[in-house]
Amino acid sequence: MDASTDDAAAAGTVAPLSPVGPDARRARALVVGVVATVLFVALRLVVALSDSAPLPIDAAWDDMMSAIASPVGVIVAWVPAIVGGTIGMILIGVATTIVFLVRRRPWDALNVGGAIALVVAIGAPMAAVIARARPADSLAETVATSFPSGHTAVATTIAVTLGLILRRRWVWAVGATWVVLMMWSRTYLHAHWLSDVTAGMLEGVAVATLVWAAIEVARERRAQRAATAAV
Repeated sequence: MDASTDDAAAAGTVAPLSPVGPDARRARALVVGVVATVLFVALRLVVALSDSAPLPIDAAWDDMMSAIASPVGVIVAWVPAIVGGTIGMILIGVATTIVFLVRRRPWDALNVGGAIALVVAIGAPMAAVIARARPADSLAETVATSFPSGHTAVATTIAVTLGLILRRRWVWAVGATWVVLMMWSRTYLHAHWLSDVTAGMLEGVAVATLVWAAIEVARERRAQRAATAAV
């Protein structure tokens, strides 16, 4: 699909006689989404087989975070923890959705809102059912809802979704940095085990890529119908 067609499709219209075809990135997104889903399920099974106890790598990472702990580090770690918390992510999600609506990009607004809603709908109940205990020295939450990390899942979902929508390298770079910072923050504060934040990252990648691919299919079919009607 060329740039003019893509811009028009984003605005909900398609120029007459413009070629309408699938986004070449959709197949790659589907593969990434499926792989992330498989890895997430595999990690969940590993955690289940350990009776939700910390894995050896979890304990080693938690000990390393304790070894490098400092007052300044804790303050820095709380920044993404607060910004990426429930209220912060809701505000970011709503603001992003509104921006896309104002710019007359309803499909992209639906993509962002739908992806965030789905990742929360999957992760929150799962964490409550699994009820994995957090590290004993947690500086943040202490409720036994450690797996997967909701902060990391939502951060990853937003980062990947915006990367796919905006198609800018700097968006991907900022998004990747934010996700890594979030994963570090949650383990530095001992709010999660390393496997928790890894699971959250995989969940976010899976949801973001699969929702984006589904939205693109719907957008393409809408554009094809509009193009056919315009002939």
